[in-house]
Amino acid sequence: MIKHYLSVFIFLIFCGSAAAQTKPAAKPDTLRQLRPVTVKAYLSEQPVLSVPASVSVLGAAQLKLQPDNSFVSALNTLPGVRAEERSPGSYRLSIRGSLLRSPFGVRDVKVYFDEIPLTDAGGNTYLNAVDISNIRHIEVLKGPDGSLFGANSGGVVLLSPVNRTYSNFLSAGINGGSYGLFHQKISLQNTSSKNRFNLNQSYQTYDGYRQNSRMHRTYLQAGDAYQYGKQSELRAIVLYSDLDYQTPGGLNLAQMQADPRSARLSTATLPGAIQQKIRINTKLLLGGLVNDAQLSDRIRNVLAVFGNHVDFANPFITNYEQRSENTYGMRTYFELAAIPKENFDWKLNLGMEWQQTNSQISNYDNNAGEKGDVQKIDKINTGQHFFFARYAADIFKRLHVEAAASLNYYGYKFRNLEPLNEANFTNRSFDAVVMPRLALSYQVTNDFIWRASVSRGYSTPTTAEVRPTDNIINTGLQAQLGWNYETGFRLRNHDESLLLDASVFYYKLDKSIVRRLNPDETEYYINSGGTNQPGFELALTDWLIKRNNISFIRGLQFNTSLTVSRFKFRDYNVAGANYSDNRLTGVPREVVVTSLQTLFPQNLALFVQHNYTSSIPLNDANTVYAGKYHLLQAKASWQHNISRKTRIELYAGADNLLNQKYSLGNDLNAVGNRYYNPAPLRNYFFGVGVSL
Repeated sequence: MIKHYLSVFIFLIFCGSAAAQTKPAAKPDTLRQLRPVTVKAYLSEQPVLSVPASVSVLGAAQLKLQPDNSFVSALNTLPGVRAEERSPGSYRLSIRGSLLRSPFGVRDVKVYFDEIPLTDAGGNTYLNAVDISNIRHIEVLKGPDGSLFGANSGGVVLLSPVNRTYSNFLSAGINGGSYGLFHQKISLQNTSSKNRFNLNQSYQTYDGYRQNSRMHRTYLQAGDAYQYGKQSELRAIVLYSDLDYQTPGGLNLAQMQADPRSARLSTATLPGAIQQKIRINTKLLLGGLVNDAQLSDRIRNVLAVFGNHVDFANPFITNYEQRSENTYGMRTYFELAAIPKENFDWKLNLGMEWQQTNSQISNYDNNAGEKGDVQKIDKINTGQHFFFARYAADIFKRLHVEAAASLNYYGYKFRNLEPLNEANFTNRSFDAVVMPRLALSYQVTNDFIWRASVSRGYSTPTTAEVRPTDNIINTGLQAQLGWNYETGFRLRNHDESLLLDASVFYYKLDKSIVRRLNPDETEYYINSGGTNQPGFELALTDWLIKRNNISFIRGLQFNTSLTVSRFKFRDYNVAGANYSDNRLTGVPREVVVTSLQTLFPQNLALFVQHNYTSSIPLNDANTVYAGKYHLLQAKASWQHNISRKTRIELYAGADNLLNQKYSLGNDLNAVGNRYYNPAPLRNYFFGVGVSL
């Protein structure tokens, strides 16, 4: 399978290159200029081509191709990234195998919304609270790249809500589809000489494929940027999300084969998902101010102050959990630029980030979706802060060198309110840890850039791991650390209509945090000996037929990504079992995502995407696997200009056209072999959008 895909990749690269060289030059007015891909992940905007790191970008054009009802389809086009949705609204995100710690949600990955951390001090990220239809740009840094972003060993995701392509617009749209899908959205952006205001509102509801899987989300997002100097602006950001979704629970293989749409069934000792009315409700209010100031020709400062409040409720099979969480913090960094010289240029960044999250976690009996008697109530206050420095130099306009490091501090304190009513907090502090990173890239030719890096990963236990569902605070859980060694290259043609990005890496992680389950299905976490994670990633995009205004095919773009993971446990012994040298749980060995975008006259377009995912080990013992699957999706669209400023778009599409029976988001190491969360069979969607 992989050899076949590699052969196709090589063939298409040569075909694209040959076409670019032999095709007669088109008239200037028949071509649309391609924008160079840039990233802001390293504190200032720079071309992605020369960045000495594994970074992937999803711009507005790529996001528009994908269904905008979930992050999953778009994120899974990136090599090394795996997004899952066990049921509507129940996200799980991992980068390079970090899924190991996540029964649901996002852990071991740091997420930012503009300059504001969406990840709190306790390591939790409510990514599912965000509506992807209001995100305009996504950057993903893969692997331990925490020098500028603090403790993480999986990677960093940067979400941008600002549309940089159009200054002023008003757009509205609705879409619907199978299983009761309905999604409405309105976006406004208004830009004047010194001010940019944007407002986004959306509402989404979905009955779901399975029983007890209905979701709805009300979402409001606003931002205002005031430019008070030539290169200085003050930005205000606010986001409110009210997300409620039911969780159907896992099925064993026999139950899935008998009725994949059923919710978790009752047993002799426990009620089922419908009887207990299991669901999750998350209300998130986030806000902040960002001051980006050019203090002089050479000195720039960015300062962000922020805070958020979360109300979380989760009636589950065995208990009813409520969390009230308050986070506040600040992030700032200075940038000193060199006096430019012909063959030498450099930048120096110095900064820090500080966060505090105070949580009250309460567990009650779950009486068919209603709170019963108190089981336990704890207060946990978590703090983290880090200092970082980065020096980057460009030498002879070919060699780019970066050296960075961060000094990370983390600790938490806790006390029990029920049943012990403790008067004082117990403190748990971690030793300060340095995370260095050294990277370089060299422009061998104008169109071929080689890169290499060495970096240290460090990830502290999250609040949900310190105080898991067994309600026992685990002060013995340690942080995981490791070293990542990586090299790769980027290749382009003269107009960047072809881009190839490939990398190979080896990540050796020590004291890996792994999830374990008790017989009553409550969870706890331990440190294993570690993991060995060698891998290969490749991304290719090529306009096989460049965009034009004269041919029947007005453009043909080929995209593919390949992820090869050979991740294994190392020195993993627990409860008398030896899992050393077993495959890493939940990680497929190969994933290939390939798409074709075809443009036709009259603004007609067709997008087709195929996803191949190999088999996935579902338990640490590697005795149960989810089968490989092929997903095929398609989307057709038509756009029409009603007037000079008004455009209407109609689109329709289908997902899982091959009608594959698969589970998108397996419950790892599940009690009772309830590993599977069946995904929808063939389903359809359609929509209309208007922009002014």
